[in-house]
Amino acid sequence: MEEEFNNKEKPVKKKTPSNVLVTGGGGFLGGAISRILAERGDRVRSFSRGFYPRLERFGIEQMNGNLSDTEAVHRACKGMDLVFHVAAKAGVWGNYADYFQTNVIGTQNVITACRNHRISRLVYTSSPSVVFNGTDMEGIDESAPYPSRFHAFYPETKAIAERCVIQAAEKGLHTIILRPHLIWGPRDNHLVPRIIQRSGQLIRVGNGRNRVDTIYIENAAEAHILAADCLEKNPGLSGNIYFISQGEPVFLWEMVNNILKAAGLDPVTRSMPRFMAWMIGAVLEWIYKKFHIDREPPITRFVANELATSHWFDIRAVRRDLGYDPRVSIPQGLKLLEEWLRCR
Repeated sequence: MEEEFNNKEKPVKKKTPSNVLVTGGGGFLGGAISRILAERGDRVRSFSRGFYPRLERFGIEQMNGNLSDTEAVHRACKGMDLVFHVAAKAGVWGNYADYFQTNVIGTQNVITACRNHRISRLVYTSSPSVVFNGTDMEGIDESAPYPSRFHAFYPETKAIAERCVIQAAEKGLHTIILRPHLIWGPRDNHLVPRIIQRSGQLIRVGNGRNRVDTIYIENAAEAHILAADCLEKNPGLSGNIYFISQGEPVFLWEMVNNILKAAGLDPVTRSMPRFMAWMIGAVLEWIYKKFHIDREPPITRFVANELATSHWFDIRAVRRDLGYDPRVSIPQGLKLLEEWLRCR
């Protein structure tokens, strides 16, 4: 079943296999990267908090631990030639300390381990949310600055981690930072499940004409591997940041409805003005903090802004520098997603 929903083309086997660590190798993106690396002949080690039986089928070594554990990270990096740092604490709610420990301290631990073990290459998975300022962002490129204020701890701590990676590049570690936007596809354990679970409660925020970038899982994984390979051939790329996507902005709520359709569910028909959603989010944030409610509010100010604004990106840089070209189209990806959802 694992290969049934993957592209049929096999990756070209490398003449000289590399020893590769993937942090978060049991997750959605990390798992796809690990599988492709293993299929092409690399020796892959996954570093995650849990154990994932499906990784065993590809001969992937697994080591367990937390990114905030310096010694565990150092053990995982021992003997590696390349690191894909994919693991992170995602989400829009929670304690700042938890986000900081995983996203910032964890990244610093990975960087230090790379230096100590003389690992030459690090590909870091970031997010376009690090530059999101609450307004429409249409066709922006990598020169966009970080916002003066963040409304969620995830983008705030990922932005700090980006700076750490950039500083590491300035000190000699060969790095590339990738910013994939809204990864989706078979085995998604974040975006697609959230949409499906809330299908009967979803309300469109805004006028529904806001366009966003997305990226299919195989395209996202292949972009990461392409980044590592190009970095090996051309170390001059070190320190660069790239947005990666389908290169085809779509209407956000049309995409949501397409995912619901793939799951055999009804489309979203109700709507709410953006300002109302933002105000509700602000009130809910206050209530949840005031009464220490230990779960995510139905909506936050950050989510209200994300759902109502356009955010799509210029990917000419990644096409030019890395030769990136998404192989799986949105219609193809939706068909594969539908097949997977039907077979679960």
